[in-house]
Amino acid sequence: MAKEKTDLLQGTLDMLILKALQRGAIHGFGISIEIRRMSQELLKVEQGSLYPALYRLEEQGLIRAEWGVSDNNRKARFYTLTAAGRKQLTVETSNWEQVSLAINHVLGVT
Repeated sequence: MAKEKTDLLQGTLDMLILKALQRGAIHGFGISIEIRRMSQELLKVEQGSLYPALYRLEEQGLIRAEWGVSDNNRKARFYTLTAAGRKQLTVETSNWEQVSLAINHVLGVT
């Protein structure tokens, strides 16, 4: 049975982007690929959702963007976590664990 793509739960995209950037600088398309890889191909982030989230996270000071050249020799913005972004990732991860635990209790999953 083939795995189906799962839509992102509302409010999780920022956390996933911060997690993808934890390993270092990545351009926007690379972030999408990293999230897909980390989710074992279950999550797909569309550009229409990704780039507004990146701009929002940059405005909030959670990520920083610099122009660079991608592997295929194209100009691209590379994003990195700021200290505030690392702290926010810790907060978001903790919140997710609590919500996930609560939902598992409701569903009777251990």
